[in-house]
Amino acid sequence: MPNTDLTPLYDETSARTLALWRQAPSTGEAMEGDYYNKDKFAPATGIQPPLSPALRSLLTEVNALAEGDPLADAMPLDGLHFTFLAVTLPLYQRQQRPENLAELQTIWEAYRAKPTCISELQLVALPCQLLLAGIPDEASAAARRELAQRLLRSSWRDEIQARYKNTPLPPPFWHSTLLRYRAARLPEKWRKFFLSRQQARYGMVSAPRQLVMTNYNWTQVETLD
Repeated sequence: MPNTDLTPLYDETSARTLALWRQAPSTGEAMEGDYYNKDKFAPATGIQPPLSPALRSLLTEVNALAEGDPLADAMPLDGLHFTFLAVTLPLYQRQQRPENLAELQTIWEAYRAKPTCISELQLVALPCQLLLAGIPDEASAAARRELAQRLLRSSWRDEIQARYKNTPLPPPFWHSTLLRYRAARLPEKWRKFFLSRQQARYGMVSAPRQLVMTNYNWTQVETLD
């Protein structure tokens, strides 16, 4: 998908969510489990950019609003990341390494340490999540498409297809998930939070790409580069 299509995609996604929220004012049924196994790790690629004042303020607000709510899983200030491409679901114990790691590292060598810049950051609403999404630089968008194809031709094919079972590969969004809510829909306070900031822009992030073993929210990261 061309980069120029991303802003309309984000806007259309939020518009669909807002329509759903209007039709369904309640949160619906709570989830019994979590979105991901919080105790397992996965190989993934991405960036961990420094927090600008605007992003620090936004994350602080998100965490303050989530405090005390057992259904709200907010992104910690030390976890902000933008996934370049995830490789598997969380499958591994801490410090465990995949058997075919060497092949992944060889493939990754063409992409490692190069900068990825994501600009025009904005909030995007899903029914039960809030994302911080933006527009990648053209080189990074092309590299992600190429990396996905190379992994599909490798011994990692089954794992990456399982990771993106319900999402196009490569995924169209360039984002960090600021909030996962363990119910069908966000409650009213989060809907108001999004609506009051829907038109806000949060600048850009830039950082070198990394290959890591990480937990689901990148608060425990072990480099594989």
